[in-house]
Amino acid sequence: MPFLILIVIGAAAGFLATRFMRVQTDVPTTIAIGIGGALIGWGILRFLVSITGWVAAFVGAILGAMALIWLWQKYVAK
Repeated sequence: MPFLILIVIGAAAGFLATRFMRVQTDVPTTIAIGIGGALIGWGILRFLVSITGWVAAFVGAILGAMALIWLWQKYVAK
């Protein structure tokens, strides 16, 4: 069940991250970026999640997705 929640949070985070960074991507790429960002953010903010709950996971997912978008733009999209 936590993995399903991570996917839903990741998809929402990917949508918000692509809007914040003004990146035009298709839906599967947006979801993949969000899920990847959620995994990165969850890994980095694991301790904070245990203290503050799923709000921190959502913020971490957005930050992770934004970091993944930046890396994608810098190294892949050229």
